[in-house]
Amino acid sequence: MCGIVAASAHREVQDILISGLRALEYRGYDSAGIAMQANGILDRQRTMGKVRDLESLLEKHPVKGVCGIAHTRWATHGVPSDRNAHPMSAGDQVALVHNGIIENHEELRAELIAQGREFTSETDTEVMVHLVAHLMDEGHDLYNAVQRAVRRLKGAYGIAVVCAAEPGVVVGARQGSPMVLGIGDREHFLASDIYPLLPVTRQFVYLEEGDVVRLDSESYSVSDKEGQPVERPVKTADLNADAVQRGDYPHYMLKEIFEQPQAVAETLEGRISATRVLPNIFGVNAGEMLREVRHVHIVACGTSYHAGAVARYQLEQLAGIPCMAEVASEYRYRRPVVPDKTLFVCVSQSGETADTLAALKHARSAGYLTTLAICNVPESSIVREADLVLMTRAGPEIGVASTKAFTTQLVALQLLVLELAQANGLEDELYEEYVGDLNHLPELLNRALDLDDDFAQLSEHFVNKHHALFLGRGSHYPIAMEGALKLKEISYIHAEAYPAGELKHGPLALVDDDMPVVAVAPNNNLLKKLVSNIEEVHARGGELYVIADHGAGASFSERHGRILQLDTGGPFLAPVVLTIPLQLLAYHAAVARGTDVDQPRNLAKSVTVE
Repeated sequence: MCGIVAASAHREVQDILISGLRALEYRGYDSAGIAMQANGILDRQRTMGKVRDLESLLEKHPVKGVCGIAHTRWATHGVPSDRNAHPMSAGDQVALVHNGIIENHEELRAELIAQGREFTSETDTEVMVHLVAHLMDEGHDLYNAVQRAVRRLKGAYGIAVVCAAEPGVVVGARQGSPMVLGIGDREHFLASDIYPLLPVTRQFVYLEEGDVVRLDSESYSVSDKEGQPVERPVKTADLNADAVQRGDYPHYMLKEIFEQPQAVAETLEGRISATRVLPNIFGVNAGEMLREVRHVHIVACGTSYHAGAVARYQLEQLAGIPCMAEVASEYRYRRPVVPDKTLFVCVSQSGETADTLAALKHARSAGYLTTLAICNVPESSIVREADLVLMTRAGPEIGVASTKAFTTQLVALQLLVLELAQANGLEDELYEEYVGDLNHLPELLNRALDLDDDFAQLSEHFVNKHHALFLGRGSHYPIAMEGALKLKEISYIHAEAYPAGELKHGPLALVDDDMPVVAVAPNNNLLKKLVSNIEEVHARGGELYVIADHGAGASFSERHGRILQLDTGGPFLAPVVLTIPLQLLAYHAAVARGTDVDQPRNLAKSVTVE
C-alpha cells in the first residue's frame, strides 16, 4: 500500500527519496510524488503511475533541496490520478504525505470549507494538510500545529509534513500506521519502514502509537500522544541495504520463514484498528460493492489455491456466503455457472501466473459482480487487470517454495472474510474478537518459530522415507495439503494430504510402520473426530506426528506418537499459525536429505506459461 520517505540533510536529498520509494514498491501503489523545500516555497512534482514515471518527470523538472518528503499512494479515497497523488499541499506553503485512512475526513472537510479552505482532490489526506495550514495561520509553528491537528483525527495515519516557513524541518506522526526515524551523520530521515533507509543508515528510532516527531539535519525530538517530550530507544538494524540477500541464513527459504511475523504485520498495517477492519482497503468504494456480494469464487494455483481453500471454509462459516475455491487451470477450461452478485477472487504471489491470469480475463466477461486480486507484486498483470486489489506486502520472496507469500495471502483473505461477514450479520462481539485476534498474530508466529530446533530434530525421521501422509479436517485440510506440497517440493519425498475422515476410503491401505503420518490438530469442534481418525492410524502401526494446539494436546497421549504443541490463538488464527511447523518440517527434511532447498528441480518461482 502507501509508502513514505522524508529527509533533512546537508546534501541534496532527491536521489535518497527516489531510491527510498523504489524500495517501497513491493507495498503496492498507483501514483508517486515528491515535495522539496526550495527558495522559500515548496517545489512539488507528482504523477499517476510508477516511480519510474516520477523519475521521468523529474528529469524534465528536477526538484533541488536538502529537505523533502516523498510518497507512493494506493488509492482509497479518490481514484488514481495526478490530482489525488501525494504529497498533498495547502498552496505552496505546506505539504503532507499520508499512509492510512482518516475516518472523520468528511466532517473535517466541511468545517475547513466553511473557514474558506479550497480543496482540489477527493482524498481524505487533503483534510490534514489544510488543518495543519489553518493552525499555522493561527500562529502555531509546524510541530505544534501537527500535534494539535492529529488530536482531531479518527482512523489510522502515518504522516510526514514540511512547510516553506521552516527550512530543514520535517514533522511526522503515527497512529495505527508504523513510522520509523533514521539517524545519520548530521542528517535525519523518516519512513514507513526501515527498508528505504538502509542505504543511508542502520540506526533507527521506532515511533510508538500517538508519537509526533520533529527533525532537522542536526537533531530530533519526540512527543507522546499526551504532547509530553519522550525519549525512544535507538536501535541498530541487523539488515543491510540489500534486503534480498540471505544474510546469515543458509537458505533464502529459512530467511523467508523467519520473516513471516514481520510480513504479516506489514499486511495488517494500516488496514485494521483494535476492533475493526478499516474501510476501502480493497480500493475506492469497495465497501459498497462488497456489501452486495452473495457468492464468492476463488481461483488460484498451487500454494495460492490452498490459501483460497482455507478462506472458503471461513467464508461459509462466518459470513454464511456460498464459496467455491478452484484450481485456475481447471476453472479456465470449463463453463462455470456464475450466480447473481458473485465476487471473483484470484490469488497469486507473482501476479503473472498464466492460468490465474487467463481465469481473471475470462471472469471479466462472465457476469461477475466484480473482480478482486490478492497479490504480492504491485506492477503485475493480475493487479492491473482486476477491479479491486489487496497487496499482501510479503516483500521479495526468493525461495521457489512459497512461505511468507502464503501466510500473508491467508491473512489478506481473512480481512476479506471479516468484511463480508460483518456485511452479512456477524455479531459485533465476534467481529471485534476476530479483529483483535489478528492484532496478536505476529506475536503468535514468533512463538511458533521457537519450535525450529524441535523440527530440525523431527526431520531426521524423514531422511530415509519415500512417502508421507498429511491429515487435517475442516479449514486445516488445505493446511495439510500445503504441508504435503512443501515436503514434496523441496525434499522430493512423495507426500499426499487427505481429509482425515477419508482415511477408511482408501489411504488407510498405505499406512504401515514405514509411512510417516502428520496430523494437524487445532482445538476446534472437529478435534474429537480427528482423534478417532488418528486412532485408526495408530491401530495400523502408523508412524504418527501430531502438531497440536496447546488446548488440543491433552486429547493425545504418547501412544499416539510424537506430539508437538503450540499456541495457535484460537480457531480463526490456527490455519496461519499451524502453517509454520509444516514449513519448518519440510525445510529441515530437505536440508537433511541434501536437496537444493531454494531452487528445487523442475520448478520455477513464477509459472508464466501453461
